[in-house]
Amino acid sequence: MKKNTLTTAVVAGIAGVAGFAGLANAVDLNPDGLGQVLIYPYYTVNNGQDSLFSVVNTTDQGKAVKVRFLEGYNSREVLDFNLFLSPHDVWTAAVTATGADDASGAKLITSDHSCTYPAIPAGGQPFSSAAYTGGSIAPFNVKDAGPQTIARTREGYLELISMGDIVPTSALFDTTLHAQTGTPNEGTPECDKPTLLAAAGALVPPTSGLFGSGSIVNVNEGTFHGYNADAVDGFTSTTLFFGSSALEPSLQNANSAESALAARAYVFVNGALVTADYALGVDAVSAVFMTDHLYNEFLVSEGLGANTDWVVTFPTKRFYVDQLAYPTAPRAPFVEKFAAPGESNVAVGIGLYDQEEYFTTSEEGFSPPVGSRPSSLPYEVNVISFLNDTAAGDPSGVFGSHLRPNITPLGEAGWLDLGLNDAIEPHALGTGVAVAPATGAVVFNGLPATGFMSYNIINANAQPGKLANYGSLFRHRANRSCTVGGVACS
Repeated sequence: MKKNTLTTAVVAGIAGVAGFAGLANAVDLNPDGLGQVLIYPYYTVNNGQDSLFSVVNTTDQGKAVKVRFLEGYNSREVLDFNLFLSPHDVWTAAVTATGADDASGAKLITSDHSCTYPAIPAGGQPFSSAAYTGGSIAPFNVKDAGPQTIARTREGYLELISMGDIVPTSALFDTTLHAQTGTPNEGTPECDKPTLLAAAGALVPPTSGLFGSGSIVNVNEGTFHGYNADAVDGFTSTTLFFGSSALEPSLQNANSAESALAARAYVFVNGALVTADYALGVDAVSAVFMTDHLYNEFLVSEGLGANTDWVVTFPTKRFYVDQLAYPTAPRAPFVEKFAAPGESNVAVGIGLYDQEEYFTTSEEGFSPPVGSRPSSLPYEVNVISFLNDTAAGDPSGVFGSHLRPNITPLGEAGWLDLGLNDAIEPHALGTGVAVAPATGAVVFNGLPATGFMSYNIINANAQPGKLANYGSLFRHRANRSCTVGGVACS
């Protein structure tokens, strides 16, 4: 084995065991699920569903965390606040509809005792349309090209960003620490508002140690779809505290003290650890989510009453396509700015397989097609349905999503190869400089994506009074590819 290959293998082994802990600070997608940043790919309140979330602080350090909910068209924020976790603390909350019809918005509710600033009202905090209707602060004080109703807040995704660890000898630590009564789940902190507001002086650069989960539940239908949040580690080596009304920190704020530029990324490609530096922090975050193919299954058997939805979320897309907020947009790896009727399209390839090797490229693509693109994904959050009989405007089969392209399935069950670097419209992130295992310009192919597949099954033969609905969720599998100095990454 060549020396550089052996070195890469050893480093890869260390990273796999320790989740990159102990290596130089760099942005990475931690396979062990612990990190400084958590991405929850989807929330929805459609079809009578609620979305539940939790975040766990596994460390003995208190943490200040930015919580940001983003709608699914263009990732304009709909709720933003600061959360303060004491050591070993857990915060839980739910997103639910504000009304009984599809024209209503969404709101956050919680009975958790952990401190937030501002405090979440007892009746819940409604999501806001201000960031896309022009009622927000710059640069989101101009209406964007998407729908302008409050119903736009009904589905989207969530990001949590560590801003700093709380100094144990500070007043902030004391006011966020839960006073225990000896009874489980009754510990409460003081949450002194002036102390929470002045938190900046009581913080040091954040460590890792957060993990989270999300779930979508329909109580009336008896369905539950749960997933783990994506954990981004090595996001920052500095404190990033901002007030609760600030638009920062965001994924733009990634930074690495060891990088010659703004931020460094660690990305595994075919077993090799590629290290690359970026002038823009968000590009380092995009790099760790880059994939050229997503793989997963579908199940639409009529006899089982089955439906399948794929959630495909682009967690950094807004920084490349929202021209009102980021004047350089559109910028690679995305190709189209966000525009009326509320879309920023990227062409994708569709390779459909049944369970017995039958294959089609599905030349008809998504319905409806967009311009010359036979298939494209238009939103920040895309919920791909697999419906045989559907019309434009129909919701998806599992989550009732209106962020819905549709693929006509091949038979009743099989799998999909979703190409994010299709020949009709290649996509690539080429703004980095690789420093290991080789040096030179690095290009990651595809798009920064995450998400999962969910299916529902209805047992029409269930006995009266017996539960008849079943559901399950599986994260997408992915392939990554890149070049360094024009040579394919090994």
